[in-house]
Amino acid sequence: MKVAVLDYTGKDTGRQVELSDAVFAIEPNDHAVYLDVKQHLANKRQGTHKSKERAEIAGSTRKIKKQKGTGTARAGSIKSPVFRGGGRIFGPRPKDYSFKLNKNLKRLARKSAFSLQAKESNIIVLEDFSFEAPNTKNFINVLKALELDNKKSLFVLGDSNKNVYLSSRNLKGSEVVTTSELNTYKVLNAGKVVLLEGAIEGIEANLSK
Repeated sequence: MKVAVLDYTGKDTGRQVELSDAVFAIEPNDHAVYLDVKQHLANKRQGTHKSKERAEIAGSTRKIKKQKGTGTARAGSIKSPVFRGGGRIFGPRPKDYSFKLNKNLKRLARKSAFSLQAKESNIIVLEDFSFEAPNTKNFINVLKALELDNKKSLFVLGDSNKNVYLSSRNLKGSEVVTTSELNTYKVLNAGKVVLLEGAIEGIEANLSK
C-alpha cells in the first residue's frame, strides 16, 4: 500500500512510500492482539499488595475471656479476624502477574495492530525532522499542522532523537517512541500513528521475520 509523505508543517511533499502488505495489510488476528495487550498490562502490575493475617498481627496472646458461661461465642485471641484490629482472612499476598508469550505470536499481534490502524486510515507518514533544542511549543505546532492537537497520537522514530522526545514529554495526549519501544498496546491506544520515514524500514525488518 502506498501512503503520501508529509512534512512537519502538514504539507504534502509530493512523494509516496510503499508500506509492506506483510506488515500493514494482513488479516488481523484478534486473539493474538488480546494476548499481547493482556501481557503488556499484566507485566506493568506491581503485585505488591499485602495485608496482615492473624499470625502477623502484633497483640497479646492471652485468652480474652473464659471459655464457657458468657452467653456468647468462645474467643481465644484478640488477633482473631472476627474482632476489630484482627488479622484479615485470606488477604492479598504479593504476586507476580507477568507471563510469557512466544516471539511469533507477539510479532503477529503487532502486525495485526498496524493493519487495523492502516485499515482505518490512522497511519500518517512524516519525513524525518528534528529540533535544535527541546521545545514543547515547536512540537505542539507540529501536532496542530497535522490536526492531532486534540487526538491521541504515537510518533515512531527510526533513531533516538532526544530533542523531539523531550519536546513531547509534557504532552499528555502524545507519545514519542523508537521502533524498539513499540508494542501492540501503544499502537492500538493511539488515535493516529505517525511514522517517520526512517522508522518504516526498521518496523518492516523487525516484523517481517
